[in-house]
Amino acid sequence: MALTVQEQFGQIDIYVFDQILRGNIAAGMRVLDAGCGYGRNLVHLLREGCEVFAVDADAAGIEHVRQLSAALMTGLPVENFQVAPIEELPFPDGFANVVICNSVLHFARDEPHFRRLLAELWRVLRPGGMLFCRLGSRIGMDFEEVREGVFVVGDGSEWFLVDEEMLLGLTEEMNAVLVDPLKTTIVQDYRCMTTWVTRKRRTNEPN
Repeated sequence: MALTVQEQFGQIDIYVFDQILRGNIAAGMRVLDAGCGYGRNLVHLLREGCEVFAVDADAAGIEHVRQLSAALMTGLPVENFQVAPIEELPFPDGFANVVICNSVLHFARDEPHFRRLLAELWRVLRPGGMLFCRLGSRIGMDFEEVREGVFVVGDGSEWFLVDEEMLLGLTEEMNAVLVDPLKTTIVQDYRCMTTWVTRKRRTNEPN
């Protein structure tokens, strides 16, 4: 019996789905989901034979992902899914073809913390690999700033929010290539979520 779309893809983020449709995330790739939660973006990747790794600070989330992997009979070791902070990823340099960090970076305490998180994501990405980030931003809405770089969003939460200038500046600092133009979804009176997708240049690749 054919799977339903829901069974095949789970609660996948539509912008991760877009990268899959375009072949930027495909079977056989080593994919790291940094801040995986309960694995909402991993169902299809586990089904399709990606070499999936995942970390999260929440032990319950990691246990759920381990059970999901076992239920889908992926054969992946449970050690692929670890409780760990993003600023201390338990992987070597140049580890993954794709690194996904979805709805996590806006929980940085401040800009230095944000940069530490980003540096770790970039460190474990292979040359030629893709970093997918979806994060809160100030592109399209104004928010009350409570301390430098940290703003109150619609539900009262305090988020570290980037803007277009910062993301483009970071892309240049990282010597990265934008895979797509920045794409921002505005949720009325609540938040802005920007999708920032970059590629790490290969050795000796011209700018």
